[in-house]
Amino acid sequence: METKSIKVLHIDSEKLWRGGQQQAVYLYEGMQQRGIPGCFVCQPHSKLEQYFQKHNLEYKSIPFMGELDLIAGYRLSKFARKHQFSVLICHSAHSLSWGLMAKAFYPPLKLIGIRRVDFSLKPNPFSRWKYVNSKVNKIVAVSKKIKEVLIQCGVSEDKITVIYSGIDFNKYAQAEKDYNFRKNFNIPEKRILVGTLAAFAGHKDYPTFLKAIALALKHRPDLYFLAVGEGELKEPMQELAQELNIADRVIFTGFQQEVGKILKSLDIFVLASKKEGLGTSILEAMAAGVPVIGTASGGIPELIKDGENGLLVPPSNPEKLKDAILKLANSPELRIQLAEKGKTVAQKFDKEIMISKYIELIQEL
Repeated sequence: METKSIKVLHIDSEKLWRGGQQQAVYLYEGMQQRGIPGCFVCQPHSKLEQYFQKHNLEYKSIPFMGELDLIAGYRLSKFARKHQFSVLICHSAHSLSWGLMAKAFYPPLKLIGIRRVDFSLKPNPFSRWKYVNSKVNKIVAVSKKIKEVLIQCGVSEDKITVIYSGIDFNKYAQAEKDYNFRKNFNIPEKRILVGTLAAFAGHKDYPTFLKAIALALKHRPDLYFLAVGEGELKEPMQELAQELNIADRVIFTGFQQEVGKILKSLDIFVLASKKEGLGTSILEAMAAGVPVIGTASGGIPELIKDGENGLLVPPSNPEKLKDAILKLANSPELRIQLAEKGKTVAQKFDKEIMISKYIELIQEL
């Protein structure tokens, strides 16, 4: 199939904006820029719809009421048939259900599902059926670890392709430091600032991060910490910080638009997840020139080689995480060394590489 004959329809059923939605937008915009016609279907009043409206991008909003919403499936198929789309890319787990319904009504569609988390498939038969279904042409796993999990859950290895998530390397590498940032949050300029960028969700394991902070402050009471993100667990984590008597040293910033400027203000970046599909926030920190600490969970070890371009610690282990934080806090030379090598690694995950691999996959189909 020649590229010019491809018409790609993207769908995402989520209403919030997290890492998966950013990846979906990178791919959609990248294909548009390369002359591949397409459109994006999202939910009304979603963060994606707001993004497309703000950036004047073509989209179609269709309400999706759940994985058994046949009306939504039919409306999606009708839209795909009318505009003669040849490929349907499903950017989330629920989107794959939606895509399967659409393909049932419009069989010519080539169907690609994307798996971004390293959780095992849910035990109910429907969850497994989605991924082993013969109507799905390919499943893209965003890390080798996710591919391994899918195979363990019964998905054929032949059906799975690994395409790593991408970052806008230049955006973070060239981001300008906000010299008012520390002042705005009452953080002294000469104190070491350790930060994380993660949604307040269970698998991000904020309790381990906060417990490690409490341990680290016993050795280095001059450290400051930053937690950037939103989520349903934010308030409980603020309460935990109070219980651990570290509330005066942990700043909960909430959602922040200019992430690059924040990363440039950090001395150390931490991602304490106990489950993680890949960990693009680690790559963003690397691109910004910040030394990173990650857990040996999910796809993170595919990004970090311990002692070479970052530090790896066991998941759910506050003591080991504390040791890694102190190791970097006490060694400016090591921070510089890891940051330099991390930046080289981050370049290999530029979004343009990801976009090219998806186009190659579509051409193969």
